[in-house]
Amino acid sequence: MDNIDLQILRQVQNWRASGHRVVLGTIIRTWGSAPRPIGSVVAVRDDGQIAGSVSGGCIEDDLIERVREGALLADTPRTVRYGVSGDEAARFGLPCGGTIELVLEPVLPHSGIEVLLERLASGRRVRRTLDFLTGAVTLTEAEPGDTLTFDGQTLVSTHGPGWRLIVIGAGQMTQFLAEMGRALDYQVFIIDPRPEYADGFEVAGCQLVREMPDDALVALSLDAHCAVIALTHDPKLDDLALMEALRSPAFYVGAIGSRLNQAKRKQRLGEHFGLTEAELGRLHGPVGIKNGARTPPEIAVAILAEVTGVRYGYRIPEPVSVGGAAGVEAGCMA
Repeated sequence: MDNIDLQILRQVQNWRASGHRVVLGTIIRTWGSAPRPIGSVVAVRDDGQIAGSVSGGCIEDDLIERVREGALLADTPRTVRYGVSGDEAARFGLPCGGTIELVLEPVLPHSGIEVLLERLASGRRVRRTLDFLTGAVTLTEAEPGDTLTFDGQTLVSTHGPGWRLIVIGAGQMTQFLAEMGRALDYQVFIIDPRPEYADGFEVAGCQLVREMPDDALVALSLDAHCAVIALTHDPKLDDLALMEALRSPAFYVGAIGSRLNQAKRKQRLGEHFGLTEAELGRLHGPVGIKNGARTPPEIAVAILAEVTGVRYGYRIPEPVSVGGAAGVEAGCMA
């Protein structure tokens, strides 16, 4: 699975290869209540075909019309603003008088889309610098904390995953979790030193690390943009990973296993590794929301649903069964 930006950029590349002119729009500023965040992108082909979204549809209709008329197919970038007045806000569907400002960039051979795609396909984060006066583009490695900036002459945007998903254990469950994590715009690392699991294991765009989990996590320098999920069912591996992850700033730490196994795990981590009650209280286990998930892809959905909730500051309460066949606990295969 690809993240949304990657899909849009691939569409841009395909349109260009077919001989079409393309305009790429990027949200650079918002005021009030805007439907889409800064950095969201949209691509419009010269005949009005569109990929992506910056407003959910209302502004896109105006962009399509202007592109069809040739008004936006210039050779250098320009800015456009929507929703400045209350009347315009109502016209373009912006709630509460919200305003959106876009950079509209004609995609040309020097726009660097092909090289950008190559780097993004490998799971890397890329800083793209656009000279607003000439349209020239330079690509460099993104640094932690990079954000979109525009000073009227230079647009600096960051592409690729800004969040990291680290999975302990290579297996069938990890295959689905990693693919879905990539679609959610995570940079995915899979840690497993066991040759019987790691040999031949591969998920496109994800990095396989064949070191012991504690050493690997130390090397990755976990921060508040990281989620760590232990899936091996092997205490020798999961416990080492959790020992490091629970002491780190990682925003989410989870482990597969039943409630009984989680209680035993917490006891081991406290007695043998010295983790405090506060650190142990950060452990999500059984990992994922309880939704009756049974198959590996269903459990992966349950796990990422909980990770997404925690990432955005939501606590998901224990679900209430409303009938039907009882399912296994999320995060633990039957």
